[in-house]
Amino acid sequence: MIYGEKTLDRPIRIGMVGGGRGGQIGYIHRIASARDFNFQLVAGAFDVNPERGKDFGLNLHVKEDRLYKDYKEMFEKEKTREDGIEAVIIATPNFLHYEIAKAALENNLHVVCEKPMTFTVAEAEDLKQLSEKHKKIVCTTFGYSGYQMIEQARQMVKNGDLGPIRIINMVYAHGYHNVAVEKHNASTKWRVDPKMAGPSYVLGDVGIHAIYLSRIICPDLKIKKLMCSRQSFVKSRAPLEDNAMTIQEYNNGAIGYLWSSCVNSGSMYGLKIRVVGEKASLEWNEEHPYALSYEVQGQPKQTMIKGADYLYPSAKEDDRGATDVVEGLFESWSNLYARFAQAMYAIDHGKEYNKWYPDVNDGLEAVRWIENCVKSADNGATWVDYK
Repeated sequence: MIYGEKTLDRPIRIGMVGGGRGGQIGYIHRIASARDFNFQLVAGAFDVNPERGKDFGLNLHVKEDRLYKDYKEMFEKEKTREDGIEAVIIATPNFLHYEIAKAALENNLHVVCEKPMTFTVAEAEDLKQLSEKHKKIVCTTFGYSGYQMIEQARQMVKNGDLGPIRIINMVYAHGYHNVAVEKHNASTKWRVDPKMAGPSYVLGDVGIHAIYLSRIICPDLKIKKLMCSRQSFVKSRAPLEDNAMTIQEYNNGAIGYLWSSCVNSGSMYGLKIRVVGEKASLEWNEEHPYALSYEVQGQPKQTMIKGADYLYPSAKEDDRGATDVVEGLFESWSNLYARFAQAMYAIDHGKEYNKWYPDVNDGLEAVRWIENCVKSADNGATWVDYK
């Protein structure tokens, strides 16, 4: 169980790009990174409007002389300080991810980057090479993967509790954008603009969350080929999709299905994953993230709960409260940020860090999956070999 005591000699000094006032995701980055004394936010370029960003940063208790007009100024000035930043959070629209992450690595900074990590596989591979060259890590915020019941599911698959895996059924389909909300919502508007969002909308915005969960739970399964159909039900979003169906075949003969959507009217959350094996199945649902359904053929359905004694040890390690206290997304993100910090500390001190976390390879594979889906969909929903 996590009790919030420090695990590092001192907090890692971190700066932030984007994530300012009105942003959807900046707050959870700041709170999760500050938990457990792992990071200290000391600098920022929070807004494309420098004055607005400065005002926001002052309200976060960041010192005025460490509030910058853009990331370039922040990296340049921070590297001259003895107490300069050691890592950066990138919480900007997608089109800026690659250039900021590249600049950060070239300035010997660790990176925590929003997803998708880049627009193209080539860009993602470049970040991977830079990460290896400068011995700095790139973390991608697949924020749902830090729940302890995801680790429990992973261990159940690893230990053969389900038998050989046959089917993975995934859904991330909410209804918040069932009409053209982007006309009046700036934080949605950029997501449906190819110049800012990249080659996809819901595939890259929600679909890759479900894909990453499947990769964590079933790490031995590799996609061989896939077929994707995508639609723009709100016509002004074309060529970007607001709905997509993907079927994928794996190296062991298993099959995967994923519905990615933002037009599932009435759905408030919409993320769930079901893994079906020869002997049993398990299912995790974002609406009840502290629980995991386990169904053995011929036996009553079981519901496993966070923190319980019957969980695998590695799952119990991530618990942040008593069994009768539910957890939420902030706990999941905090668990990931704890791993980010420990991984950064380890590589900076020449040590090994063996726990999994969404790293540069995971960011790369998410971009690869998007590219393959777009290729299939734009070729008439044909099967494509996964490359």
